[in-house]
Amino acid sequence: MRVKELTRTNDIVRMSFLRALLSDAGIAFDVFDSNMNIAEGGNALLLAPRLMVASEDYDRARRLLRDAGVDDA
Repeated sequence: MRVKELTRTNDIVRMSFLRALLSDAGIAFDVFDSNMNIAEGGNALLLAPRLMVASEDYDRARRLLRDAGVDDA
């Protein structure tokens, strides 16, 4: 299965909200690099956790974020 990056953020509240949106919509996701930020000293620009979705769910997920007013990610 191919995946695409939906967004990346070091804001744990935002990430939690985005994960809840996707879960409620039935869109499977994974978070890549969630432990790298801690391991590398918190370099926000390079190692922010990435919220990933299946390629076939990407457009639907983007619409969901846009409709929720959080598509600036």
